[in-house]
Amino acid sequence: MTYEELQIMYNNINIVEMDLSGVNGLKGLYVDKNIAIEKRLNQKEKSCILAEEIGHFYTSSGNIIDQTDVSNRKQEYRARLKGYEIKIGLSGIIECYKRGCRSIHDMAEFLDATEDYIQNALNCYKNKYGICTQYYGYLIIFEPSLAVMKMVES
Repeated sequence: MTYEELQIMYNNINIVEMDLSGVNGLKGLYVDKNIAIEKRLNQKEKSCILAEEIGHFYTSSGNIIDQTDVSNRKQEYRARLKGYEIKIGLSGIIECYKRGCRSIHDMAEFLDATEDYIQNALNCYKNKYGICTQYYGYLIIFEPSLAVMKMVES
């Protein structure tokens, strides 16, 4: 999903671009149905950050900026996972397979994301699902490297 598509889909959240350089290097911030996105990012980076901040809308409560607190780190992890599900999801991995994407770079181009974001999402999915998972007739294998196979019914 592109930055613009995310903005349209989540129009119940106020999304603004602004200079966040003075806020401890944050690229995005969610507070009470308001999301601030660093305005100097490119569109792919903005879409990745926006997905995570939308994840905070669904999963976080209170001020979790202090990441030395275990509870805050857990909330951050849940928000990132939700953001990955919003922007990519297992369905996005399958769509990449159907479209012939064979590398992280190809996936990033198709999904309008950065390569780091794709790799982090795959790592997060591996943590959640283990080395593989089934999804709507497909087997997604995360380890030793990403592979997708269409399952055959017997």
